[in-house]
Amino acid sequence: MDKNFQEEFTQIIKFQPPLYKQRYQFVKDLVEKYKPKKVADLGCADCSLLWMLKFCSCIEVLAGLDICANVMKEKMHTLSPLPVDYLQPSERSLTVTLHHGSVAHKDPCMLGFDLVTCIELIEHLEESELKKFPEVVFGFMAPSIVVISTPNSEFNPLLPRVMLYRHPDHKFEWSQAQFQSWALETARCYNYSVEFTGVGHPPTGMEKVGFCTQIGVFVRKYPQTGESVQSEKPTEAVYKTVFKAVYPSLKDEKYLQNAVISEAVFTAQIIKHRLMSKRKEYGDDPERKSKFQPSMDCFPDHLGKLLVEKNMEPFVSGNEVYIPLTAIFSFPKVNRLCGTFEKLCKLIAGKVALSSDGSAMMLNIEHENEEN
Repeated sequence: MDKNFQEEFTQIIKFQPPLYKQRYQFVKDLVEKYKPKKVADLGCADCSLLWMLKFCSCIEVLAGLDICANVMKEKMHTLSPLPVDYLQPSERSLTVTLHHGSVAHKDPCMLGFDLVTCIELIEHLEESELKKFPEVVFGFMAPSIVVISTPNSEFNPLLPRVMLYRHPDHKFEWSQAQFQSWALETARCYNYSVEFTGVGHPPTGMEKVGFCTQIGVFVRKYPQTGESVQSEKPTEAVYKTVFKAVYPSLKDEKYLQNAVISEAVFTAQIIKHRLMSKRKEYGDDPERKSKFQPSMDCFPDHLGKLLVEKNMEPFVSGNEVYIPLTAIFSFPKVNRLCGTFEKLCKLIAGKVALSSDGSAMMLNIEHENEEN
């Protein structure tokens, strides 16, 4: 939170990369280590961390929560799918949702997350909110991992422009001992372990000052049971959803079908082009053309051998090239997209020109002749 304001005070130290980027990178490294599928960022502000995390391939659900809706709304468009996401859908599903509300309140939409991040959040909480915070996050939400970062007040004397707190909205700033005492007690109460680290190293010779930003990584000791979640679940939602984006995914049948058709036609065109290039070598003699049979010389060695061995060779009849679906399915990308030959047949049925028995894709060769 408030990264621009805080960076203004840390320029004399000249953290490289900037401190806020180091905090975000810390979270990203944690995501790459633990591979959570569902991540919630509490106090998401301008959505910068969420934007970075949306590129992590393991994440399928991203949620942000902030007490200030206007700040989220200014930047939430950065979380929307781009045209390229529709042209090349990802194999994973991804849903991004932003909520307006307080971390002192419980809402069922925040259940079921693997990782919850609270980056520069707790120091903005009023005393009454801070008292409720552990029960909401560790008791109710109960994710597998919680990451909390907060300013280290012992570092403040090294920041010349800081008089009391680093930001006028901060209600407190803890020393290392204060933060660790609170974190250890919270971890004990809710059956978590906690490790302490941070970002923003102090100058050489002043290591006892500690990191500029102190971080606690909480890991739940025992799996949470479905019964305990259900018993705590409130009957009403208290957050207001201000944004939701569902990214196109190959797990969605319509996007998968489009991708399979596109790749199958592209593959058939490759086979056709190689076939016609070889056929052209026989010249304009109709008799020689009629006797032409494609061989594995038309294709790369491993594919050509496969086509011949499995009787998947394409052939020409009149103005049509017939490309067996088994040949198309043998290409790695088509195979990976479909999984089974039956799936390929189902997805392209009625979408491309097929032979009467449905075993081969038909491509007209007149366009090929015109191009040649």
